[in-house]
Amino acid sequence: MALTASRYGKERVRVLRLARDGDHHTPRELTLSVMLTGRFDAAWTDGDNRACIATDSIKNIVNVTAARNLTLDAEAFVAAVARVLLDTYPQVETVAIEAEEIRWLRHVIAHAPHNHTFTRDGNGTGFVALAASRAGSTLKSGLRGYTFMKTTQSGWSDFVADQYRTLPDTTDRIAATSMDATWTWQSPPSDYGAANAHVLATLLAVFGSTYSRGVQDSMYRMGEAALAAVPELAAIGFVMPNKHYLPIDLTAFDLDNPGAVFLPTDEPYGRIEATISRSG
Repeated sequence: MALTASRYGKERVRVLRLARDGDHHTPRELTLSVMLTGRFDAAWTDGDNRACIATDSIKNIVNVTAARNLTLDAEAFVAAVARVLLDTYPQVETVAIEAEEIRWLRHVIAHAPHNHTFTRDGNGTGFVALAASRAGSTLKSGLRGYTFMKTTQSGWSDFVADQYRTLPDTTDRIAATSMDATWTWQSPPSDYGAANAHVLATLLAVFGSTYSRGVQDSMYRMGEAALAAVPELAAIGFVMPNKHYLPIDLTAFDLDNPGAVFLPTDEPYGRIEATISRSG
């Protein structure tokens, strides 16, 4: 029997590069598929792996290339990864890379682009819920899946230290979430669209411009600020899962990683919920 086609590689290699110019940060997040063809037929036909490159090594090449090229755009970055593979391994004949980019938009706070607060492009969906009877009604508005992050001015420390804890304290980390927020109206505003926009702007201004001791800390202060800014609100509720960005250990490659290259992870994740109301 003839082996007429074969290739292999690594799928869903996720990496976030964070270029820092003082407190002005630029994140670049990609999910890559890296597939190779070459002189690997013996691995299929004879169980001979001597020419094979571990797919874990392909992932490591992406991460090392990221650490060495923090500011390349997506097109130049995938070219750099392909060049490393072709220059390193003579048995590789072709490299096929596809990369999906999560585009982070610099958020505007107080009429100026913020140095380290970002919202995801193509973000979230609006939400409305009405419960009505002859006795009255309750109207709620909000957002679902609104994703934002800041790349500094966030920590998580002084939490329970016991035999199960492995997470160290940190005073500087990426804070990111995909927020569901629901606010309940106690009276109708003059313009729902403008009021909803004002709620969101207030939430993001508090999140982006103040130090966060944890999602709980930011959530409560965001809710307080929204209720103060929009008097027609009775309450606001949040569901804010953590979107984790974990620093990648590159010491095996004699590279330092001073908060520049991160692994984005979806699960498992922390889920934080709260409702802040005008009255108890």
